Amino acid sequence: MTIQEEPPPAVAPETLPDPVPLIGCPYKTDPYPLYERMREAGPVHRVLFPSGVQAWLVTGYDAAHCALNDDRLGKNHDRGNDRWRARASIMPEPQHSQLQVHLLHQDPPKHTRMRRYVTDAFTPRRIEQLRPRFRQLADALVDALPEQGPADLVTGFAAHFPFQVLAEVIGLPPELAARFDRDWGKVVQPVGPTDPGRPLYEARLHGLQSYIAEVVAHKREHGEDDLLSRLVLARDRRELSPEELDSMIFQLLVAGQEPVTNQITTALTALFRHPDQLARLRDEPDLLPRAVEELLRYDSAFELTTWRFFAEDSDLHGTRVPAGDSVIVSLCAANRDRRRFPDPDTLDLGRSPNPHLAFGHGIHFCPGAALARAELQIALSTLLTRLPGVHLAIGDEDIEWIPAVLGRGTNRLPVGYDRRR
Repeated sequence: MTIQEEPPPAVAPETLPDPVPLIGCPYKTDPYPLYERMREAGPVHRVLFPSGVQAWLVTGYDAAHCALNDDRLGKNHDRGNDRWRARASIMPEPQHSQLQVHLLHQDPPKHTRMRRYVTDAFTPRRIEQLRPRFRQLADALVDALPEQGPADLVTGFAAHFPFQVLAEVIGLPPELAARFDRDWGKVVQPVGPTDPGRPLYEARLHGLQSYIAEVVAHKREHGEDDLLSRLVLARDRRELSPEELDSMIFQLLVAGQEPVTNQITTALTALFRHPDQLARLRDEPDLLPRAVEELLRYDSAFELTTWRFFAEDSDLHGTRVPAGDSVIVSLCAANRDRRRFPDPDTLDLGRSPNPHLAFGHGIHFCPGAALARAELQIALSTLLTRLPGVHLAIGDEDIEWIPAVLGRGTNRLPVGYDRRR
């Protein structure tokens, strides 16, 4: 007589709160346990942000890939409903209309028309030609670090290298580049009208607008064969509106450098937490391109995408989403989906294939992806080569993660090292 074992009872998906709060230090410090619970419970969840706005978050890899390519989902803020607009952290008027009509907030055909002005500046071939100059910039920053640690690699390197590289690529004159205030980038995190920080926020906003006006005036008078000059020429030919020109320069200056600063910090933090992988990268320098792809997958600076909207009530992977509600894709959650990546929580610098979504996908795939990859490769190679023994100089629990809603990165990265080589 054969006794058959009963199959184990099915494990019911975990019941999560509705909406799921994406709030607080534990979440910003390590969002991945929550993302895993959300993925296992389903691909789409209603979430609550600190501003009070509720949105629909896509967490699984397949669902994220589909959403990023779903032409029903538009990016223009005009699609947002009153419920979203009442609480959404968006720039106030008139600056919203003057600075927020860039590529991230446009749909075809306008998006297609505007994007063609920037793609030539960021082609892989052009970026490869500029690599020697980028290495010079990285070496100069390391030269300015103390002979021996400690040093803060944010203020001493990561906060400056991406902007210096960006200035070279887009044609920002050195005298103007030297006057750019990194704090202006914080205007992408609006504060409410009654917030005590509102006066400072508005001052930064006006300061950045004045700076953009200076850039436009300079390029109109001293036009060269560079991206900024071509954008100003397109405006003068009425191919771009004044608002489109200012918005595209705004996007270049802010989105073109701060995410790379943050990605350098997340990559270094991941390596410090995995000394075996750090040693492997030192011993196998040819592994660098593949290692950068894995570091992008493992902890991306672009944690969440910006808003998307349905024009009418629609089904999103079995969830009914009302028209004008915001839909956001979690790139970090998609990149840790075990259905797509074996051992997703393991940092494996030799991982291949690695079809991560750190730069998005579809028509809004980051046009500066080739530049970001080159910057990360050069930054890591330079720091690991020239700072032997580099290591985190604070406890892991003392790392300060930025409070940004959509991004990941650290405010400071104190390190020690044996000497500056």
